[in-house]
Amino acid sequence: MDRELINDCVHCGFCLPTCPTYVLWGEEMDSPRGRIHLMGQHVEGEPLSPAMVEHFDACLGCMACVTACPSGVQYDRLIEQTRAEVERAHPRTVAQRGIRALVFGLFPYPRRLRALRLPLRLAAPLRERAAPMLRALNPSLAAMAELAPPVPARRPRLPSLVRAVGPHRATVGLLAGCVQGEFFPEVNAATARVLALEGCDVVIPRGQGCCGALSLHAGRDQEARRFAKRTVAAFERAGVDTIVVNAAGCGSTMKEYADVLADEPAWAERATALRVLDVTEFLVRLGPRARRHPLPLAVAYHDACHLAHAQGIRGEPRELLRSIPGLTLKEVPEPEICCGSAGTYNLFQPEAAADLGARKAAHVLTTQPDLLVSANPGCTMQITAALRRQGHAGLPLAHTVQVLDASLRALSPTSLTAGAP
Repeated sequence: MDRELINDCVHCGFCLPTCPTYVLWGEEMDSPRGRIHLMGQHVEGEPLSPAMVEHFDACLGCMACVTACPSGVQYDRLIEQTRAEVERAHPRTVAQRGIRALVFGLFPYPRRLRALRLPLRLAAPLRERAAPMLRALNPSLAAMAELAPPVPARRPRLPSLVRAVGPHRATVGLLAGCVQGEFFPEVNAATARVLALEGCDVVIPRGQGCCGALSLHAGRDQEARRFAKRTVAAFERAGVDTIVVNAAGCGSTMKEYADVLADEPAWAERATALRVLDVTEFLVRLGPRARRHPLPLAVAYHDACHLAHAQGIRGEPRELLRSIPGLTLKEVPEPEICCGSAGTYNLFQPEAAADLGARKAAHVLTTQPDLLVSANPGCTMQITAALRRQGHAGLPLAHTVQVLDASLRALSPTSLTAGAP
């Protein structure tokens, strides 16, 4: 842990009303200010106690405090350093080790996720009946089952190259992702179509794998570096230096690659040579060319934390949505508060995540939308589950690019609102 970064905090408390766990519980040690105090104690020589680790584990890493802080405290770096220290020095219980081995042995590996598709489809009708048994067995397993998205029978497979429609304007690489690629492949398909319709050749490298986001945010720094190097090499081989990302957590991590790989200067330099942009960020910079057709929908937009707080991207998705004729954009109250997904948080801290999900779902429902739009697969699964618990399973969710894709292709609103999870 960096003592200088710890000392940047002046304990002013501006972070408190934006911190999800402080908002839930009102406990000082479950606020950024309190956690920084604990980090300082550890740096001064106090060993990591179970109570101390519990407060660190309860942090979502949403970075809302970074946005709110007038002193520029880099809490995001502090919590990543702290989690790496916890992983190295703090012994987990057998149950914790088991569930973490399952999560990190599964989610960063697209092929392993692909093998789950058929079992998930077959088990979907049993979800509600199995829930009490799973909760009694392990709350994390119950959360995993509840969060699992509906899996279509067929998974659209993208080619390695999608050619631009009309005059060529740019060539970009597309990160396929793990959860996005296997459970939400229609988002990648829509992304490639929108980019092509806006004049871009889209390169989708084979074997790109996981970007390392889940590992980095959980303190598994060596694993994160391994995934980062593999991703950098995959896009280098593909001959692209601009990478478009449609998952907020992945984009945030890839923009940090130079820091992730700082101990290996040659790799850090290679990572710096790649320009990483969120798809909404890229499209706004590129400027519109394809015609937008009307979509008469009331759309609520959810700010994913790793897009709004980590990357500072708030206006671009809204600008793209407002460019669609007939679409009415609705703002969700408390946009700065996390929905409770936070990477693997809703698996390791299911009770707190469920409370935050319920809070977010209630705010979404106040806008009375036809459609909820998000920019991260974790948020989509988390809010879908929360809406289902509140009896609103019929509210459809989509990614920003799916809405734009429907407009560019002159599809009907029902293409987005039919077949809600």
